[in-house]
Amino acid sequence: MARRRSLHPEEEELWNAVARTAKPMHAPIFRRKVVETPAEFPEPPVKTHAVPRIAPFRLGEKPASPRPPSAASNALQMDAKAFGKMTRGKLAPEARIDLHGMTLSEAHPELIRFILNAHSSGLRLVLVITGKGKPGMDTNHMPQRTGILRQQVPHWLRQPPCAPAILQVTEAHLRHGGSGAYYIYLRRFR
Repeated sequence: MARRRSLHPEEEELWNAVARTAKPMHAPIFRRKVVETPAEFPEPPVKTHAVPRIAPFRLGEKPASPRPPSAASNALQMDAKAFGKMTRGKLAPEARIDLHGMTLSEAHPELIRFILNAHSSGLRLVLVITGKGKPGMDTNHMPQRTGILRQQVPHWLRQPPCAPAILQVTEAHLRHGGSGAYYIYLRRFR
């Protein structure tokens, strides 16, 4: 996280000059005029004693509160310098597990065991190899999803008992498997 520093007097003077010339892109919300269109049907009265299960809304309206970011968004949880080294493949994983060729029922307990053992051993960076899945179109009469382990592993890592031990999950660098593997950066063991 970057620290804020105080501005030197000449920098502050320059900043104030720029700030005075800036024009807002949009008018502030509290100054906008709201034009109400008459509704064809009156809205039913809201019962004051009952708590609605979902907040009232109108069609086409954006949700009042945005959804929380998913783990797939991979918000940075670890040190930015270490993250940069890791994504460039400069950090070598301390342990690895290859789930290639395993079924979901075989891979899930193996992954949990591996992550918890690595965490209790004090390891910080491990590699989970899932494989990329079958290339091309599946022409069987019963279509199968390709790369099922690749899709499932991030979900498993966000759930207990693995989630408390994990700080960051990121796709591996090409030298460590690329999109067929994940770096798992573990929390410090306490």
